[in-house]
Amino acid sequence: MKGTVILSHGLESGPQATKVSALAEVCAALGWASVRPDYRDIDARRNPRDIDLRVARALEHAPAQGRVVFAGSSMGAFTSGLASIERASDGVFLLALPVGIPGYSRPFEAAAVPITLVHGWRDDICPVDAVIEFARQRPATLHLVDDDHRLGAHVETCANLFAQFLAGLH
Repeated sequence: MKGTVILSHGLESGPQATKVSALAEVCAALGWASVRPDYRDIDARRNPRDIDLRVARALEHAPAQGRVVFAGSSMGAFTSGLASIERASDGVFLLALPVGIPGYSRPFEAAAVPITLVHGWRDDICPVDAVIEFARQRPATLHLVDDDHRLGAHVETCANLFAQFLAGLH
């Protein structure tokens, strides 16, 4: 295996969600292991302060040794970025990223590693301007697509971009 990808689902979904499942297929095809932590018990409480519990769970699933990539969608993207600060990682792949969560004190952060973001122009939950500004402030690759927060019309595009991202990690 080339390494392990921790795939984090969004707030309104689960480990079998469409986007993280598509990313898991890419991992398998390219020789990466993948793990999909289940955050539904944490998310059911609807407490923004529980994001720290999400991050802790992501880190519990990361192997102690070897290459790790954090990837996720929406709240899973937020979780992935914060986890990448706590555990050395080779890259971060983020879909529909919220750069801030109301009620949570920490702004979004990610390790200084290769970062790729995919975001919908019509995302009414996570404003695109904030994501553009985040990408502008660091060396991040940003792909903007004509879609909403769910990126439902671009799941295959997300998977293809993820394959390119993983292939580009040396």
